[in-house]
Amino acid sequence: MKRLLATVFTLLLISSGMTYAEKITAINDTWAPFISPDLPGQGIALQIVRAAFKEQGHEVEMTFVPWARSIKSVKEGRVDILVGTWWTKERSTFLNYSDDYLVNNIKFIKRADDSFEFDGLDSLNRKNIGIIRDYGYDDEFKNAVNFKKIATSNLINNLKKLTHNRIDLTLEDEIVARAFIKNEAPELKDKISFSTTPLSSNTLHITSGLKNPKSKRIIADFNKGLEKIKNNGVYDSILKTNGLM
Repeated sequence: MKRLLATVFTLLLISSGMTYAEKITAINDTWAPFISPDLPGQGIALQIVRAAFKEQGHEVEMTFVPWARSIKSVKEGRVDILVGTWWTKERSTFLNYSDDYLVNNIKFIKRADDSFEFDGLDSLNRKNIGIIRDYGYDDEFKNAVNFKKIATSNLINNLKKLTHNRIDLTLEDEIVARAFIKNEAPELKDKISFSTTPLSSNTLHITSGLKNPKSKRIIADFNKGLEKIKNNGVYDSILKTNGLM
């Protein structure tokens, strides 16, 4: 009898379009103010992602580890989603992408006394540019050979190299970089400035590994939830609370 009732309930859920409540495992590196264990709701991006999944009855369980380990875990299907991912052609071969939920303006960071302004890749000729290993920079930028790209594991390393004249430029989402400097390295505030023109404007997505058998359903549920919170005002409320509107 119990088995029969369970089967009937399952059929009712399917016919009504309801979804099963599920725990979604998520992973990412710390990337304040979008993703951080030290911020309200663990950051703007996680507030949006959790709200979208909540609309579908799902709970998000978050783990913070370095980026290279994060993307490997999702690629191999051991964790359900990366919270914040930029699109690249390479990543699309092993990740399913959601609809975008934020936009990041990636700008060059220079020393405060540097008159440099970004005006296309030719303006980077013979520059030494600090990048972060395995980040999803614009493909044209990654493939360019008219400047040198020097990889490290995080933003603070690049900022220190920049202010000590060991590199000419670095780059990061402007909101992320300003938040990091304000909270973690305020002594650098007056030592750096940002280019006016961004290298790129990158849309932000959650992603799930193609090897994960739940991948398509997870992404579909997120997209449905995202549409709902955009329609019911929750999305705009999150942006306003975090000073993005």
